[in-house]
Amino acid sequence: MSSGFAEESPRGLYFLVDLANLVGADPGVGAAELQALVHRHGGPDLALTEADAREVRAAAATLAGILGSTEEDRAAEAVNALLDRYPARPRLVRLPGRPWALHTRTPEGASPADWLLGTAALALALWLSERGRCAWGRCAAPGCGRYFIDTGRREPQRYCSTACGTRVRVAAHRAAKREG
Repeated sequence: MSSGFAEESPRGLYFLVDLANLVGADPGVGAAELQALVHRHGGPDLALTEADAREVRAAAATLAGILGSTEEDRAAEAVNALLDRYPARPRLVRLPGRPWALHTRTPEGASPADWLLGTAALALALWLSERGRCAWGRCAAPGCGRYFIDTGRREPQRYCSTACGTRVRVAAHRAAKREG
């Protein structure tokens, strides 16, 4: 099984974030919805069963733990543990009309969760090594808590979207006006 999810960071990381957010919003999400998410991100047809869906939901919980981490050393240890347990074999692949890209291949007969965690480990390792910090997080806006990938170059990102950041700033401004 091969996928481009680890290629072109942070592209593969957007899939991982969407997966963690989907499972977080619906802990019982089914195989069809998970397969649709894989397809939206350009992944392979995994022909997920409901048993596979349970395994992928458990994998998503593991990924959410890493995406919620802000401490580089702990995140690196967790990613290394995934790389040890779910080895993804990186390969350069050239799809028609596209440049060479890094894809992953898992051993024959690996489960969808094995493939997902191997691919995730590689994508997270590449992003952490490229950025030198946990360039991901969980939205700090009250009531949100969605995961995000931090693609900025300056201050670490705190919110999953501009809308959440604006909502927090407006609330703070209104509170300051009421007090002052």
